[in-house]
Amino acid sequence: MSNLRLINETEITSSVSSVNITDVFSADFDIYKIVTVDISTVSTTPANVNLRFINSSGSVISASNYDRALLRMRVDTAFNEARATNGTGYENAFGYSDGSPEAEGSVVYVFNPYNASSYTFGLNQAFSPIDANTSIHKGIGVLKQTVSITGFQLYTSQNVNSGFIRTYGLRVDS
Repeated sequence: MSNLRLINETEITSSVSSVNITDVFSADFDIYKIVTVDISTVSTTPANVNLRFINSSGSVISASNYDRALLRMRVDTAFNEARATNGTGYENAFGYSDGSPEAEGSVVYVFNPYNASSYTFGLNQAFSPIDANTSIHKGIGVLKQTVSITGFQLYTSQNVNSGFIRTYGLRVDS
């Protein structure tokens, strides 16, 4: 029996700047796995594909309470790091994307989102095949609020026109 339980699958079929995935985090799991496949934007200009959390009231948390660190492993230049504190979202959680036929893929693990007495943490890795800027990203992030999180938002500065978002709960056997 698998330790992963598919909770939600969302397909993006029209041009949108954000996608809200609600009611996926609960008391049933402490760890979640979010997988994005073939996320493609409408423009050929690369754009960050970011994450924000949604609280139990259904509000997207955009307060300046997100910290993150990222290692970009690019094929065309030296690796570099990006760090930010007090951001309004978990920037680059899903990597970079641009127009079709190039599309990103990512995995984000989310820890303790539903627990209102702890911060919500994330680990992410993404593959972004953008011409000379092709890179693999590995990063960490945290929402520095003690609030119950029940969902998340994928958002970008360029509209996303296609892709899949799958959310899994990770069962831990004792």
